[in-house]
Order: sequence, then C-alpha cells, then structure tokens
Amino acid sequence: MTQIIKYKKGWLLTSLLVPIILFFLNSCEEYPDEFKLTDGIPEVHYIRVPEPTSADSLLVRAFMDNSIVLVGKNLTSIREMWFNDQKAILNTSLITDNHLFVSIPGEIPSVVTDKIYMVNKNNDTITYDFGVQVPGPLVSSISNEYTHDGDVAILYGDYFIDDPNIPLEITMAGNIPVTDIISIEKTKVTFRIPNDSQKGYINVNSIYGNGRSKFQFRDDRGMILDWDNLNADGGWRSGKLKDSDPDGISGNYVYFTGTLDGDPSVDWAEDDFSFNLWGKSNGRPEGDLFSSDPANSTLKFEVNVTQPWSTLAMQIIFTPWSTVDTNGYIADGTTPRALWRPWEKTGSYQTDGWVTISIPLTEFKYDHAGGTLETAPAGNYGGLTMFVYHGGITGTTSTPYICIDNIRVVPNE
Repeated sequence: MTQIIKYKKGWLLTSLLVPIILFFLNSCEEYPDEFKLTDGIPEVHYIRVPEPTSADSLLVRAFMDNSIVLVGKNLTSIREMWFNDQKAILNTSLITDNHLFVSIPGEIPSVVTDKIYMVNKNNDTITYDFGVQVPGPLVSSISNEYTHDGDVAILYGDYFIDDPNIPLEITMAGNIPVTDIISIEKTKVTFRIPNDSQKGYINVNSIYGNGRSKFQFRDDRGMILDWDNLNADGGWRSGKLKDSDPDGISGNYVYFTGTLDGDPSVDWAEDDFSFNLWGKSNGRPEGDLFSSDPANSTLKFEVNVTQPWSTLAMQIIFTPWSTVDTNGYIADGTTPRALWRPWEKTGSYQTDGWVTISIPLTEFKYDHAGGTLETAPAGNYGGLTMFVYHGGITGTTSTPYICIDNIRVVPNE
C-alpha cells in the first residue's frame, strides 16, 4: 500500500552511506541522456529482481545489499530514498520514468517499519510496504586456523549481531560451546578457543539465523608439508627447520631469514629464503600432492613474521612430480606461480603471532617479475617450491624472519 505523508527535516534518521552494486537496464533506450528531477508524486506498481530473465519475479522483501528494481510511474520525481531508517544511494543514470534500480543499504536498521520512504522534489514523503531482511551470520575466515586451546582468535565475516534477548553464540566442531567471547562487531568476533576443540566447522548463531564457517578449523586435508611427518627431504634445498624461538604452531616449521635488498635485481641469499619439494626425489606417490580440483581449491599455510618484511615477493610454484636436480623454473619466465607480497600496501609486514594465509590456485598465474601467464594446467602439482625473490616491485631493504607451517591445499567452500 502506498501512502503520502509530508516530509519534515530531521524526521528520518541519518545513516552511513554504503557502497552499492547496481545492475544496468536491459535496453539502452531506458537510459536518460540527462537526468531531470520531475514534479509530482511517484507511483510504485511493484518491485522486481534486476535480471531481465527473472523480471516476473516480484518482491515484497529482500536481503540487505541486494539490488532491486522499482517499477511504476514518475520515478524521476524521487530525490531521496530510505529503507526503514537507512538511506539508499541513488544513481540518476539508472532512474527513468518507469524504472528505478537501487541497492538496499547494508546497515541494519535501528527502527524497523518495513517501508520504503521516497522523498520527492516538494519534500513530500511517499511510502511503500517492503521488508528488509537481515542475513544470518556469514563466517568467512579465522585469524589462525591452528589456534591453540585457550588462545584468542578472531572470526571474520559479516552480520555478527548480538541481540540482548538472543545473544550471539559460537560453537566449535563436536558441539563444543565457546564460553569466552571477548568482543563482537558486525564483521568480526574475538573469542577464546575452548578446551578440547577439534577439527571441523565452526557455527555461529544470531537472532537472524545460523552460519557455518567456509573453512574447517585445524584443517589437515590436502596436507603437503607439516615439517613433522611430511617434509621436503630429497630436494636440492629441504629448508631450515626449528620448533622454538618463536614457538611453533604445531611442531616443527620452516623458516626464512637474512637480509633482502630493496632492489629486486640485486642477488640475495637464496639458500636462506627457499625450499624445494620435488615429489619424485622426496618419495611422494606419482601424481598431484593433493586430491581436490585445482580450479576450485586454495593453498593455505600458517605464517609468523617476527621481524619486518618490506621487499621482494614470496614466490610459490607447483612443479611436475618428475622435476629433479634443477630449479631453473624459478626465473624461466614461463612457469606460473603465486606472488605473495603482504608488505606492498603498507610498506612493511609483520604479524602478531601465527596467522593463516589463503591463496586460491587460480592466482597461480604470474611470472617471477609480476607479469601475467596462463594458469598452471592440471597435473603439474607433484612438487612445490617456495622462495623469496623479485616479484616486480621495489621495496626497502629489510631483514625479515618468516616462519611457515602446515602447507596444504583444500577445496573451496
């Protein structure tokens, strides 16, 4: 039902503007050459989804951040739009007399009225009944998948809502409840890992529903190197190992350390910043080091960078099982690899303890200097080399201390 009420300045609550993704109209004739705010009252006949193939799917409610299309008459008279008490961003290039594309604000409303408020040129406010749904918790990642019992971890995601009447709850695999939640924000929760936690999914419950993690805590699927039971012995460089100073996250780990020049063309201490796992030399079974589909898998590992790192890239290369006695692929210009440069945005990178790093295998598409190549074909995942070298950008001279453990490839979820 549509109603007209007089708009008074300050009647609607202000809110933070949020980015939106808007869908373009199916026909170019629907785009106005120049938007002009018109007089009169807008009429909304119905609301639908943006995709032309689903244009007959009418909506009476939708989730936050979703795009919708208002269909009606004189929609160019709308100069402002609110969903409950949250203001939407209007893109005038996507408004015509009969169609208005808009994205529902991503902020949870403080006052829920289940109405859209449309303010016209004359400050009249026209209402339309429409419900905004809040999703259940989205659990995307955790600061460290191998966090010890009793230590603090951070869950990242969205819609972590702690309602006074229905508090947010976290449950570890095996139905083990989290009893020490330290802080809750909409996109992250800080908590202490309970005793007897085990491998598996983490569940988060809120007033708006349940969300299961898109990862497994202490995931050991597709484990390639844990430096205790699986190591790189047999290759040219098997890596330098230790288990203390700093303490390991799960037994032994490999570490890289030494001085790196800020200029990527300068020679560096290769032995101090690399290891080669050659499947055949190492005695691994012939074939890939993991069983999941490379096109839908992610490389993960835990890292602890105790001294600042500010130059060159961590180059990660999968090689054929049969590769032996050569590392010419390091800079041959044709072997795809991932380039991890966490210092690039801020100029320096250092962690506060162990953290989990995730790199989709679809990102293994660069040469040693940062140029883009074809993604490595399936079947060339029988060996693994990691080393710090080049990367295509200049940093500053540093002496990092980089510890790495639990290198694994897991299926995307």
